[in-house]
Amino acid sequence: MTVPDTSTCAAPAGLPSRIEHYIGGALMEGARGETFALADPVTNQPYARVAAGDATDVDRAARAARAAFDGGWRDMPVRARAAILMRVADGIEARGAQLAAWESFDTGLPITQAKGQARRAAENFRFFADLIVGLHEDAFRSPGQLGYVLRRATGVAGLITPWNTPFMLESWKLAPALAAGCTVVLKPAEWTPLSASLLPEIMADAGVPDGVFNMVQGIGEVAGAALVAHPGVPLISFTGETTTGQVIMRAAADHLKGLSMELGGKSPVLVFADADLEAALDGCVFGVFSLNGERCTAGSRVLVERSVYDGFVARLAERARAVRVGLPSHPSTEVGALVHPEHYERVLGYVDAGKKEGARVVAGGGRPEHLPEGNFLAPTVFADVTPSMRIFQEEIFGPVVCVTPFDAEDDAIELANGTKYGLAAYLWTSDLARAHRVAERLDAGMQWINSHNVRDLRTPFGGVKASGLGREGGEHSLDFYSELRIVHVALGDTHVPRFGTGTHQGG
Repeated sequence: MTVPDTSTCAAPAGLPSRIEHYIGGALMEGARGETFALADPVTNQPYARVAAGDATDVDRAARAARAAFDGGWRDMPVRARAAILMRVADGIEARGAQLAAWESFDTGLPITQAKGQARRAAENFRFFADLIVGLHEDAFRSPGQLGYVLRRATGVAGLITPWNTPFMLESWKLAPALAAGCTVVLKPAEWTPLSASLLPEIMADAGVPDGVFNMVQGIGEVAGAALVAHPGVPLISFTGETTTGQVIMRAAADHLKGLSMELGGKSPVLVFADADLEAALDGCVFGVFSLNGERCTAGSRVLVERSVYDGFVARLAERARAVRVGLPSHPSTEVGALVHPEHYERVLGYVDAGKKEGARVVAGGGRPEHLPEGNFLAPTVFADVTPSMRIFQEEIFGPVVCVTPFDAEDDAIELANGTKYGLAAYLWTSDLARAHRVAERLDAGMQWINSHNVRDLRTPFGGVKASGLGREGGEHSLDFYSELRIVHVALGDTHVPRFGTGTHQGG
């Protein structure tokens, strides 16, 4: 393994010592003045204090958002709104280097991958700005009647975002919500609020009116729960753990809130013997070890046809051992530090469980020798994993992959569908008929054939089973943040059965 330089771990320039709420166009402390510490995952040493929001802060933000919604944002011409979103994208691009450096420092993501996420964030705003300008509303003509659809922004949207690739995923919700004409209250993940602290300046510089964008920092069980429970927030978009999603569903039921939830995953990679095995190997290595393995669509279960299983396992282990683990800030690093000590211990717990349950460790399995401190784990490959093992069934969310053999197509499908999750799936084969046949039978909201996770922003993003509900992406996102109303207009005389006249008129 090539070892990146680990001699220095300098903090990026300009880091704030305090991260506050942003409500109604102003930075402010929490109502109670309470804060919590924010640490980086390489040293686990605190470097900032973050406002600990509560229900009072959420209420202030929701009221500011509602006032801005009623005050003109929802009725702004779409081209004017799109122009503001384009300026937001410009602001993100202008701060791209800073955003990437701060996010890498805060999350442990390798700097090269953080730069890519910053570019994606800008593109999200550009995409939805373009989309609303060209968006049309449907019309339906039938004999004697015309029906047309009115699309109206729903109101205040509550956005609860995760700690992995936080800025990009915040933009993935902010851009369509604002494009649709909603105002927002964003609750960033408490472990990684640093890059989001640049959003107030970006929004203000772009001309986003006060109150359209609001941000409440805080712990999920307090600030997030208050946002879900607030009666003035009719929509909640959440990305995170399945168990948290279940809590949100129960809390949102009291107000019959609209929900869009992208939850956990345990995505399979099906590798058939006739596949381009070198390309499949590239897809497997990138798919589970990029972004430190902390990605919802990670291909964390590799299912390999038995005739090529041993050779594929050996090559996968060889590649995993060669992955460069090092400081997130180093440009050659491919796997950095896991986000938080609590999460790090959780991932290590799964590694221990895999060993105890009898899976064969063929790469990694512990801390890299050259990194004695920080939340570092060598890319880990378990072979001979069976469906009864926890590491096969449960989401690990780290640089850990499980490999399992299969004998036939039906066997592969049964293994692929054999968890409670259904977010993504990846299929490698040169048999086109098989590819279509298997894709139809896989329980996964998103699938890639002979490819890995190449995203088209127009397509629906989301999962089935315990991986969530609803779809985001393209018009699907705008539909979530909109109310669609149908208006029916008579084009001439209509025959209405005349009840109450004393004579039968027919129906």
